[in-house]
Amino acid sequence: MRPAVRILVASLALACGGEPPIPPEPVPATRRTLGQGEIVGFSMEGAHVWRGIPFARPPVGELRWRAPLPPAPWEGLREALAFGSACVQFAGPLGGPDGEDAGAPRGSEDCLTLNVFAPASGGERLPVMFWIHGGGNTIGDAHLYDASRLAATQGVVVVTTHYRLGAFGWFAHPALAGEGTSADDRSGNFGTLDLVRALEWVRDEIARFGGDSGRVTIFGESAGARNVFSLLLSPRAAGLFHRAIVQSGGTMTSTLAEGEHGHAASSREILARLLVADGSAADRDAAEASMAAMSPDETARYLRGKSAEEILRRYDGSRLGGIYDLPQLFRDGAVLPTAEPLDRFATAGGYNAVPTIVGTNRDENKLFMLFGSPFVTRTFGVPIRLADPAKYDLYAEYHALLWKASGADEPAAAMRRAQGASVFGYRFDWDEEPKVLWLDFAKLLGAAHGLEIPFVFGRLDLGRGNRFVFDEPRRPAAELLSGRMVSYWTEFAATGDPGRGRDGALPQWAAWDDSRPDAPKFMVFDTAEGGGVRMSSESVTRQALLARALAEPRFGSARERCGFLRELIPRSLSAAEYASLGGGACAAWPLEERAVGG
Repeated sequence: MRPAVRILVASLALACGGEPPIPPEPVPATRRTLGQGEIVGFSMEGAHVWRGIPFARPPVGELRWRAPLPPAPWEGLREALAFGSACVQFAGPLGGPDGEDAGAPRGSEDCLTLNVFAPASGGERLPVMFWIHGGGNTIGDAHLYDASRLAATQGVVVVTTHYRLGAFGWFAHPALAGEGTSADDRSGNFGTLDLVRALEWVRDEIARFGGDSGRVTIFGESAGARNVFSLLLSPRAAGLFHRAIVQSGGTMTSTLAEGEHGHAASSREILARLLVADGSAADRDAAEASMAAMSPDETARYLRGKSAEEILRRYDGSRLGGIYDLPQLFRDGAVLPTAEPLDRFATAGGYNAVPTIVGTNRDENKLFMLFGSPFVTRTFGVPIRLADPAKYDLYAEYHALLWKASGADEPAAAMRRAQGASVFGYRFDWDEEPKVLWLDFAKLLGAAHGLEIPFVFGRLDLGRGNRFVFDEPRRPAAELLSGRMVSYWTEFAATGDPGRGRDGALPQWAAWDDSRPDAPKFMVFDTAEGGGVRMSSESVTRQALLARALAEPRFGSARERCGFLRELIPRSLSAAEYASLGGGACAAWPLEERAVGG
């Protein structure tokens, strides 16, 4: 992948911000006394900033795969000037900040720190916005999200946090659930519990930074938004937050059985790979025999005795950005309910019901299709042109509609039934990227996954990636749209209702209403050229999407349609639902003849 394209991918997938070029100096006005000890931060862009504050003990040694514990106190004045280490993960397409090659392990298990951004002008009891980064729950780093401008201009306190990722955040093995363990220790949901612990820290300490512990908004994007959903579901998070914003999330969860043995990357499979990798077993069959002979205590000691790198390398980190597949967000019955999330969201008292915003981007999957779709011609991995623009748009449309149905519209409708008119929807439509040489990024990316993040943070800056997205001719309109989104997001954080924004001058953002087909349901975010900021009633369900796709004339043949649908829809519909809606007709096409749409 050429450097320019690598820059674009990294910028869009992980935006927004970075470290200032000059190391900060401590500012006496930022000195605070916490329960753990004294800290001092620095000033940036009208905000006071504190970085790398521990919110839990390092989860290393015997604490690996345990529920997080409160942090130990420190002596003297701690300078909170540098971000804490990223959690263990594969380095992305640009490599790691310490010179790691792309795809190499980076980060540390000692990573449970958070960062605070507050207006330098002070003020008491300001709304708190708690950001959870995305990255498939396997990659990501809080230092990429600079909230200093958001805090300084909007009168909010912003917290960004790390949490254990991948195999260290979600790992369920019966040998780790031995004597003396708690229900949380046995849940496998260590990344989820890290977020709960960070919210407990916010409850206890945020007033010292001017924040209101009674007005905490959790918000996140992609996997971060899935984690927002998980906190809405978790009884462990009850009372720790008061509003929620879900940006391109989803309700996908796993069972403990999948985590232990029912998945290609289950803990049993990873243990077998470790035994083969270190020579304890000659092959997979021998590993099975070795595992059968190991006692639970021996298995636990063996797993905790492996280095983080040894464990991480047993997963496949070759996908875009180092994301890898593993079971996560376990419906264990303690940290997360055993019932399906949508069933809980439709039940009064079934979850932590707070005012909630849910939404997606109109062209979510174009970010991934650009480098994986057969409808894009690439040379040495670099997109050259759209080989079939019509099919590229068709497949992107259905992928995005499925994301909208499963990640926004269906959860919104369920929650609306349970909690009334305190659920709000949105769709992000901005697609005004420039042409660079022969590449039209408005067509290639459009309103792609993650693109709303810079707008929400009020920082339209992707560094060297700006030329592909935020070029100067289009910047004024984009800045205006960003200002409106920031206004709605922060008004929601302040009051629990986005209303007409902080100054009361924007179009009314009405609550989700499915009492009739033409009732307003979600806000569309676009510039005036694209239709402006406006309400829409165009919701979609997975069942309706399948019916629509089965009658879609733009598919060239039944073989193509069925190939695409068998990959797209069954992941989010039961086999019975799929068959009852006509999808069963696709069973005639063999598995190897499925089409690939991105």
